[in-house]
Amino acid sequence: MNDYIALICARGGSKGLPGKNIRILNGKPLIAWAIEIALKIPSLRRVIVSTDSKEIADVARKYGAEIPFLRPETLAQDDSSEWLVWRHALNFIYEDEGKLPDGLVVLPVTAPLRIKEDVENCLFEFEKNKPDVVVTVTDAHRSPYFNMIEKDTSGLAKLVIPPEKKTIFRRQDAPIVYDMTTVAYISRPEFVLTHERIFDGKVKSIWIPPERAIDIDTYLDFEFAEFLLNKSSLS
Repeated sequence: MNDYIALICARGGSKGLPGKNIRILNGKPLIAWAIEIALKIPSLRRVIVSTDSKEIADVARKYGAEIPFLRPETLAQDDSSEWLVWRHALNFIYEDEGKLPDGLVVLPVTAPLRIKEDVENCLFEFEKNKPDVVVTVTDAHRSPYFNMIEKDTSGLAKLVIPPEKKTIFRRQDAPIVYDMTTVAYISRPEFVLTHERIFDGKVKSIWIPPERAIDIDTYLDFEFAEFLLNKSSLS
């Protein structure tokens, strides 16, 4: 059986939605949703939360996560690289255990509607095809080939990716694209420690239904997640 460690990253500062990581969503803190899913998956040997906040640490510990370190302030800024946060956690694990796990399973706090099977599907893909990283994706709401635009230096609008064929007039005719979600990421620890970004390596993806792929970044996202959870509990 492969050895996996779950990592949940939750810094204290949030500009889009202050206090986001411990804001109460349907009766429990947002971070608790990620922790509880991780604890349901037998192959996740440890569930570690990386945070710079003692308040978040206390909440995470209450719901069963480990807080073996507090994240350094340099990795808890608005512009801090999440990749370097993963790397920091892996370096700690190596120093703590003398070895790296077979895979690092990152479960962002912002995707509370994920289910256990979503993560297990990612683990299955990781073990079956042995990529460097597994990401989660969902249906794209816009296509860079059809209805996403950018402005050129003169201020004129143009398609992000102009179609090669003049016959593409509808979104349905454009190449299929997906939105990346924050439901789960699984990576080879050695890859994270030796490369700079996800798409430097071999990447596989798992599709997530749109109703489970919400990524909470604003108050509107939070309200929508609450609506979907309430709707689910009533159905």
